[in-house]
Order: sequence, then structure tokens, then C-alpha cells
Amino acid sequence: MSDSQIIVETAPHVEAHNPALLHHFAEPQQQRDAASLGMWIFLATEVMFFGGLFCSYLIYRLWYFGDFAAASQTLSWKLGTANTAVLICSSLTVVLAIYGAQHAKRSLMLGSLVLTVLLGFVFLGIKADEYAEKFELHHVPGPSFQFENVKVPGHPDELANPRHAEIYFALYFIMTGLHALHMIIGIGIFLWLLTMAWKGRFTPEYHTPLEIGGLYWHFVDIVWIYLFPLLYLIDLHK
Repeated sequence: MSDSQIIVETAPHVEAHNPALLHHFAEPQQQRDAASLGMWIFLATEVMFFGGLFCSYLIYRLWYFGDFAAASQTLSWKLGTANTAVLICSSLTVVLAIYGAQHAKRSLMLGSLVLTVLLGFVFLGIKADEYAEKFELHHVPGPSFQFENVKVPGHPDELANPRHAEIYFALYFIMTGLHALHMIIGIGIFLWLLTMAWKGRFTPEYHTPLEIGGLYWHFVDIVWIYLFPLLYLIDLHK
């Protein structure tokens, strides 16, 4: 037996290189677990961030409940409901996109990603229209803020305190503005995912970026699920 034959027979088996596997991971599952852990840690910091805002809102709401209720009634609960429905539908399209990647259904994956992005823009469009109305009514906190002679719901003889109402609108713009910023970032992420999906980067064996992006998108949706009743439905009388 020649030396060359010995080398061939005793050489260890080398698996084919996975182009999606980064060099510092031993296997795809390890890479996926690390990515998931990193995203969950990031989302934990986001929970603490928004949690502080929610706590501030709840404290002021307990102090100035009637004034907050009066300010809340100037918001359009119909637009808020529409945006809630839009985000719920967008969460569904995210799930369908991941399902399409898992089962090699390219059309479903691409179509769902496109719908997710479009629904994101619809949400921002509705929110922009709502913001424009607030500027027209001078409900934006600052020197031009106006909220005079507005009655407190359930107390027809009591007028809302404009300074307390201004606190409500300050929290409204901060919380919904930061949420909208997260939506813009999410749309950017999904445009990148759509580009990668179009190039055929995602397969049933590798679609981790879609799952990570989905986690982020679902978190943003959940934040809105809390914002909607707190800001729009405090004291709804219709």
C-alpha cells in the first residue's frame, strides 16, 4: 500500500462548509441560539426603557385622572383602533414570512415581507395624520399650547386644568413618537430582510435573521397594544 493511499484512508472526514455559518460558531444551531439570546437581552432593555415611561404615565394619571380623561377624548379612538388592526395584521404577515422561509415557499415569504413593510407605512401615515391634527388644534406642548374651557368627563361643572392636560400630551408625543421611531427602524430592518430574501439568502436550513427581525417587530406591536388603551380609552364616552 502506498503512502498516498494511507493518507487518503486515514484523513478525517470534513463536512461541507455552510456559507451562512460564521467562523466563530461551531454549528448552525449554536449561531441561532446566540442570535436569539442577543435579541432577547436587547428586548429586555427595551422593556425597561418603555417601562419607565409607562410608570411615569400611570403616576400622573392617578394624580390628574380627570384632566387626562379630558385630554384623551380629543384623540380619535377610531384612528387608534385602525392602527391597532394594522399592527395585528402586520404581525400575522411576519409569521407568514417566517413560515414561507421554513417551508421553502418563496412567493409566500416575499409577499408577506412586502405586506409587512406596506402595513408599517400605513401605520406611520395614520399617525402622521393624527399628529397634524394635534398641531392644528395647538395640542402640542410648548408656548403655543391651548386647552381652555374643556370640561372634565363626568363632571360637567369642572374644567380641565390646561397644565395637567399639557403633561398628558407631552407623554402622548414622547411615547407614541418613540414607538413610531421603533416602527421606522423596523421598516428599515424588513426592507433589508426583503432584499436578502429576494437574493435567495434564506432557506429552510437558515432563516435566523427573519426570526430575529420578527421578534423585534412583535415587540413593537405589543408596546402599541399597551399604548392604545392607556392613551385613547381612558374615559371613552360615545
